Amino acid sequence: MSLYVMKFGGSSVGDIERMKRVAGRIADKQDEGHRCVVVVSAMGDTTDELIDQAKQLNGQPPAREMDMLMTTGEQISVALLSIALNGIGRSAVSYTGWQAGFRTDETHGRARINEIDPRRVLESLKREQIVIVAGFQGMTVDGEITTLGRGGSDTTAVALAAAIQADVCEIYTDVDGIYSTDPRIVKTARKLNEISYDEMLELANLGAAVLHPRAVEYAKRYQVKLVVRSSFNHNEGTVVKEEASMEQGVVVSGIAYDKNVARISILGVPDVPGVLAQVFGKLAEEGVDVDIIVQSGVQNEKADFSFTVALSELAHAKKVIEGLHSELPYREVTSEDNLVKVSIVGAGMVSHPGVAAQMFDVISKEGVSVKMVSTSEIKVSCVIESGNLQKIIQALHTAYNLDTEEQAFVGGPKDRR
Repeated sequence: MSLYVMKFGGSSVGDIERMKRVAGRIADKQDEGHRCVVVVSAMGDTTDELIDQAKQLNGQPPAREMDMLMTTGEQISVALLSIALNGIGRSAVSYTGWQAGFRTDETHGRARINEIDPRRVLESLKREQIVIVAGFQGMTVDGEITTLGRGGSDTTAVALAAAIQADVCEIYTDVDGIYSTDPRIVKTARKLNEISYDEMLELANLGAAVLHPRAVEYAKRYQVKLVVRSSFNHNEGTVVKEEASMEQGVVVSGIAYDKNVARISILGVPDVPGVLAQVFGKLAEEGVDVDIIVQSGVQNEKADFSFTVALSELAHAKKVIEGLHSELPYREVTSEDNLVKVSIVGAGMVSHPGVAAQMFDVISKEGVSVKMVSTSEIKVSCVIESGNLQKIIQALHTAYNLDTEEQAFVGGPKDRR
């Protein structure tokens, strides 16, 4: 009997009818002779609704209390799914993250998993039960409830699959695999049969929402066989693995975008050793993640440099920089927030010169200037103004021979578009 971890996102369990459909899907998997551990997210928009309610009461709610609140969404899901399975004659048991053995650090809102003790999960499997585990949550050694950050249910599923040595970890969502780009923007996006861990990690970090980056990191580290597929049909999904074969004629595997981008420029900075370390060390100390960094030429012993941060971190990052002014006498700080980062990813890029030049050409033909560029062996990212995003993604998709004749599948039968 193979051991499967099956993860269902919020859209898959968004209402009672979808919950019933998921229960049937799990029962079918058990009927095929497999043991099942299921990880579930909160139903539909529950998490967003809880955040909204908290902010109506307090504009800056305490992080600890937010974790207490946010974990209730998943607890509702696991209990309802277990009830649904028992209702169709299956023996199922639900566990919170901490009951399932997830121990984390003490960072509320974005905790990291320190260890997993899956004894209760394994004991339930020995009793031939279907085990339903709440995603996104854990507990510190001191008994404090924590959450893993948005998208943390993916991380829960993959980490648990590694801990119990599952044969497969299946991520069920509202698309039937990993596509060459967002199928909501490009209807003729190409569904990939397989993709490497490295390519998927780049896409996830660059904005592709189908998998959480930390989940891909876990899968790569522990060699977890990862499959992304739809909870609304039985189509073959996409396998994420160590090495993926490159499709004939396809150098770029995927195109990702990130709208959560802002640029900060610090102008007239003294050109002396240690300035960059001072600025970015302070930002890191304050928990601000910096992405692309570009320094311009030096003039009159002064330099300008720019960097990108998450749009949600813009105000905080500017406050940190302004706090450095007394010890770092720069001339001015400016910022832009009408930006988007567009990226191409593909393992074949390393052996095909001219891929980046082609990207720049496509963007320029849409009348858009490239503000910043970042590259690696398997990706090129460009920060541009956000106005022409959809046209640029479609143009890039066509330029790199990714268009197909088929329409991408998104959502359930009533949501297909």
